[in-house]
Amino acid sequence: MIFDTHTHYDDEAFDADREDILSGLYSHGIGLAAGIGVDVDTCKKTLELAEKYDFLYAVLGFHPSDVLGMDGTELDWLKDTISSELKKRNDINKSDKVGRDADGDTPVSHRGTKLVAIGEIGLDYHWAKEDKEHITQQKWLRDQIALAKEASLPIVIHSRDAAADTMRILKEENAGINGGIIHCYSYSPDQAVEYVKMGFDIGVGGVVTFKNSRRLKETVEVIPLGHIVLETDCPYMAPEPYRGKRNDSTYLPYVVDAIAAIKGIDRQTVIDRTTENAMRVYRL
Repeated sequence: MIFDTHTHYDDEAFDADREDILSGLYSHGIGLAAGIGVDVDTCKKTLELAEKYDFLYAVLGFHPSDVLGMDGTELDWLKDTISSELKKRNDINKSDKVGRDADGDTPVSHRGTKLVAIGEIGLDYHWAKEDKEHITQQKWLRDQIALAKEASLPIVIHSRDAAADTMRILKEENAGINGGIIHCYSYSPDQAVEYVKMGFDIGVGGVVTFKNSRRLKETVEVIPLGHIVLETDCPYMAPEPYRGKRNDSTYLPYVVDAIAAIKGIDRQTVIDRTTENAMRVYRL
């Protein structure tokens, strides 16, 4: 079964048929998914959805573009929410000496909470051109890395047109100590190799199916399959032949096929290994 490590099913693009889509994912080979927050409202909605659907987990954090309109109280909310969710987990850990459910399939580390990581956090200079905006984004990135480290949680990194600063800050903060994902990877193969050395996995989605995605294809060729995870970023970034349409997890087989072709391996190997990788990153 496929693990979609990056979704936004809280988005209004799914308002008309959200339940139908989520309820039907399993029949399309999607076994697990992670919902990603970008601000307080979407974090709340993401957590609600994760609590409703067994296969859906929550990643909570603030997108670099969204932090530009925040006043700092949001960070307090995030810290309190993380603390509250981890308390649920810890309370159950204390009451269960075995460490797993009777069926042996559910690690105690996530019973009681669906929170699995902090994200998506990072830097996005595509629209933010001013130095003061960059400084603000960098501060929020460091602050959220600190929260993740305090909670011993992995992180999901968003980085666009900010390669040097992202790499520098993640190294300075030892941000890969608890693992994480470089979401929608778009930089050089060499930088991807460096991120893997730092403890991160590389998120690959619909872009790998695009004809002009030469650099990402080279990255997929270079990076060991053991450090690649699948993602949609839905409702965005649909693969060919649905480019420009609303994306959802059922389109991930196109990404699987692209990776299999690049690496010269069978598609089931891609599915099995990337799911194992995602389970490792999110500690499931």
